[in-house]
Amino acid sequence: MHSTIFSIPPKLQLGQDSNLLPDLTSGLASHETSSGKMIKSFKQTFLSLDLQSPRWSSAEAMAKDYELRQYETAKWVSTVIRGETQKEAMRQGFWKLFHYIQGKNEKEMKIDMTVPVTCLVKSGCTDFKISFFVPFEHQDCPPQPTDSSVFIEERKAAALFVRSFGGFASPEKYAEEADALARTLRNRGQPFHEDFFYTAGYDSPFKLFNRHNEVWYFKK
Repeated sequence: MHSTIFSIPPKLQLGQDSNLLPDLTSGLASHETSSGKMIKSFKQTFLSLDLQSPRWSSAEAMAKDYELRQYETAKWVSTVIRGETQKEAMRQGFWKLFHYIQGKNEKEMKIDMTVPVTCLVKSGCTDFKISFFVPFEHQDCPPQPTDSSVFIEERKAAALFVRSFGGFASPEKYAEEADALARTLRNRGQPFHEDFFYTAGYDSPFKLFNRHNEVWYFKK
């Protein structure tokens, strides 16, 4: 079983999309006006090396270019951003969820950051669901969000096909990797839900090397 982020092979190095580094941090200036400690909190949160992640087990021997994982049922905190580009939706959604874990919830409590940050991408749709995994100590009773656009959801246990890659991942790179995974699964006769996929990012924007990203398709 896996309950924390796994080790990342050293061969995964800084990618060509390093210009994306300011995407999340670009929101710091505006958010700092509402809280003088926001930048400090943001950095402290992401410099943690022991972030929780959902539990999963290997469902079969890992193939050369993908793996099949069995994820346990778990709660996530999510928000849906509509009518924006995926890049902008990720930025807006991230900040909504970051405010939730910084205390914008009914208990006004801080909640530990987790990994991965996921984004649900549907074919031909400009709605994007951004999510943080709820830490294990809050799984039974997560604090309810006070922002009406943020919600708690339970994802049922599921088998996921996963493809991993390094570097700073742009929406275009995620789509490219998802297409590669879909082609591989079709070629090998693996049944999967083709009308949507998830992106999964595991690293802070301050990490420049050995980054780890994934795309997920759900097994039928």
